[in-house]
This record gives sequence, structure tokens and C-alpha cells, in this order.
Amino acid sequence: MRRINLDACPECDVLLNRAFPVMGEKAHCPRCGYLLQRPRRHSIERTFALSVSGLILMMPANLMPLISIKIFGNSNDGSLWSGVVMLIKDDMWIVAALVFLSSMLFPVLTIILSLLISGHLFFDKPNPNLAVWMRWLQHLDEWAMLEVYMLGIIVACVKLSSLAELKFGFGLYAFVALLMVAVTLSSGLDHYQFWQRINDMQKQQA
Repeated sequence: MRRINLDACPECDVLLNRAFPVMGEKAHCPRCGYLLQRPRRHSIERTFALSVSGLILMMPANLMPLISIKIFGNSNDGSLWSGVVMLIKDDMWIVAALVFLSSMLFPVLTIILSLLISGHLFFDKPNPNLAVWMRWLQHLDEWAMLEVYMLGIIVACVKLSSLAELKFGFGLYAFVALLMVAVTLSSGLDHYQFWQRINDMQKQQA
């Protein structure tokens, strides 16, 4: 039986012949204009380097103080993890779970999966779990919301600036750097190239 290779547009579901754009070119859906493919140079190497950087930044961004608040002579340091703990103590379990998942757990898993996948591809080490990891990475990428938490920090700083003395901690700088790494990692990962390399490895093992 002849196998026909067709791709479905993620936006409008129209079936299209598989495109093979070269570096610098873009493949758009002829019906809705959705960007289907845009090959990126050195995507695997860049993803591997960014994943290592993100893993290094994860610990200080989550555990070290983000902001020190001094009001009426009393000083209090706040970190990402201490915020989750305080929400739990105030019986705000649902909010605490959302903050923990979206700003800590999911970003960590995203970076770890990116490191595992890009590391195996970079060093040309086949692994039967690569396709599973790639699918999980695509799902988790939608739930990692560091930028939303960053927006909350900015709003809190603006509101508290007239009431208390604020001092930014090293954790905040690490968190901003982690946010930049995460955004660059998500936008720079060439899914098509990764899937092609994974399929090539699976064919070699078969």
C-alpha cells in the first residue's frame, strides 16, 4: 500500500503536502496563513546550551529571595518557594498549587525535557523515549507561565513602592534571566528538525 505523507495545519486542519523549506525560508498554510515551518540554524545546539543555563538558574530563581520588603522597621524576604508556603499556610491550596505548577514544576520539567532531548540529539545517542519526551515537552510548554508570575511581581512592586522600602534580591535577577532563557528556548526550538532527527534515529534502530 502506498503511503501518502500529508501534514495537517494546526490552525485550520487542512491537509497539505509536506513542505521542505530550507534555512531562511518559511512555509505558511495557503488557507489561513499559519506559519507551519521555519527552519532555524543550530537549533539543537542552541537548545542544549539554553537548557543547561536554565537548569543552573532554576535553583537560585526558586529558592533565593526575590524581594526584601521593609516597612515600619520590619524586614521580610520573599522567594518563589516561600510564597507557595505562605499560600498553603493561609489555606489557599488551589492558588498555591497553581503557582507551584505554573512557575516552578512545569518550567523545571520543560527545561529538563529540553536538555534530555537536545542532549541525545547533539551527541547522537538514540533513546526509545525520545518521541515520548518530545510529546510531553510540547504539552508542558503551554503550561509553563513564568511571564505571568513576572507580571505579578511587577504589579506588586508598583503597589508597594509607595508604602514600603523595597530591595531586589539575587533571586529576582536569576528569575529574570531564567524567564529570558525560557522564552528564547521556547521560540528557538525547531520542532520539525527535532522530529526529523528523532525519526531518523528510530529508523536506524529498526
